Amino acid sequence: PAHPDRTISGMITPQLAPAFEILPGPADAGLLLVCDHAENTIPPDLDQLGLSEAELSRHIAYDIGAKALTHALSGMLNAPAVLSRFSRLVIDPNRGEDDPTLVMRLADGAMVPGNARTGLADVEARLERFYRPYDSAIRTTLEAMEATGIMPVMLCVHSFTPQMKGRARPWHATLIWDHDPRFSRPFLAALEAEAGLIIGENEPYQGGLIGDTVDRHALPRGLAHTLLEVRQDLIGTPQGVAAWAARLARLLRPLLADPTLHRREYHGTLRENALARRSRALKD
Repeated sequence: PAHPDRTISGMITPQLAPAFEILPGPADAGLLLVCDHAENTIPPDLDQLGLSEAELSRHIAYDIGAKALTHALSGMLNAPAVLSRFSRLVIDPNRGEDDPTLVMRLADGAMVPGNARTGLADVEARLERFYRPYDSAIRTTLEAMEATGIMPVMLCVHSFTPQMKGRARPWHATLIWDHDPRFSRPFLAALEAEAGLIIGENEPYQGGLIGDTVDRHALPRGLAHTLLEVRQDLIGTPQGVAAWAARLARLLRPLLADPTLHRREYHGTLRENALARRSRALKD
């Protein structure tokens, strides 16, 4: 697959590949936006994985509004972005290659017929076709940005459903993080200072999934990072996306001006930290 490169002007070049999309921006922008669950696209040869259009329009297939929000933020902040171009039901790029939920057979109560008999060879084929090209696009984009001497902050853009299992989720947005507080804490403080917003921290799930996008790319490089979740009903329309992109860009500009965010600071990968905790427990 093609990879991003640096041109003479120091720009990350735009690309549209089968497994990923790269939005352009200066290599020294100091920010990379990443959208793991941007689309509900399933290639024709996988026959919609046996699911109806109604099922594929749900959160089980992609993060509603996240792609549009990533595009808007990329433009407003003049920052490059890497987005997936395949449904999380084909294979989930926000999981490690050895994660048992990499290819879901049951998603939020819905059986996924096209994944029911997926064997090791099928999973490997999807890794090569979708997961690894997308993963490589993130890695090579980060490498091009790091080559400028300005370490990029990595902001992963996701969205969550207004309800889960009959329970309303009150948060307008949340940040998911673990171990490295440099970007998450000031971003949380900025969001919490906004009038009328309910902001969550590590909601609706706890940060720190071994092998996820942050664990594969940000933590090993010592990059400041966080994972942003916005409630889907707030970014399900162009007007909602525009309003949230404007708010987030306004809050992010002064935060990203902090030079301490653009230095390497190692906090260990999630696997390393888990092993260290286990070792300490055994000693105790």
